[in-house]
Amino acid sequence: MPTLLVVDDQILVRSGLVALLRAAPGITVVGEAESGEAAVVAAAELRPDVILMDIRMPGIGGIAATSRILEDASPARPKIIILTTFDLDAYVLQALRSGASGYLLKNTPPERLISAIHTVHAGDTLLSPAALQELLALCAPRAAAPPPAAGPLDSLTRREREVLTLVGAGLSNAEIAARLFLSPATVKTHVHRCMTKLALTSRAQAVVFAYEAGLVTR
Repeated sequence: MPTLLVVDDQILVRSGLVALLRAAPGITVVGEAESGEAAVVAAAELRPDVILMDIRMPGIGGIAATSRILEDASPARPKIIILTTFDLDAYVLQALRSGASGYLLKNTPPERLISAIHTVHAGDTLLSPAALQELLALCAPRAAAPPPAAGPLDSLTRREREVLTLVGAGLSNAEIAARLFLSPATVKTHVHRCMTKLALTSRAQAVVFAYEAGLVTR
């Protein structure tokens, strides 16, 4: 059962989300915060499994707060879902690059929001095909440039690079397993090793890395 922290500077929105999610089966709301600064403190004190994080708030915004929270090297780092009214491609990229596990609009239906919380808690990403296409459009110019001769990718084995490339293309572990004739457990191990070696905190962040490193070019 995931524990949850809700972060939003608008009290009506925050209270509504807390009331909705406290009534949802299988989710425990352990706290709420009204700013990015308060979110960083609450995350350290409460250690929630998942955080719903608003983007635009006074002081430290949601993306900066996400980065600060995920700087913690503890294995108990939370999964963070960016929740906002701003449907802008740039926010999608910034949120995922900062380590967020997903991005949802505030007009998302309640059942979809609840499902999203369970999805990221299980270690999956919320990247929809449409969001992935937006990400492609933003990152393709960077990916078109030749990758540097040396860098973080040098720490990966050939198989790990193959797996990371397919993660960047939006494939699930099961789809990667079928493509490479591996077991899902083996793929999961390769994904974990890639993320550890590259200091990535979410699968969505791995997608961004794969594009920006030139592993995925279309």
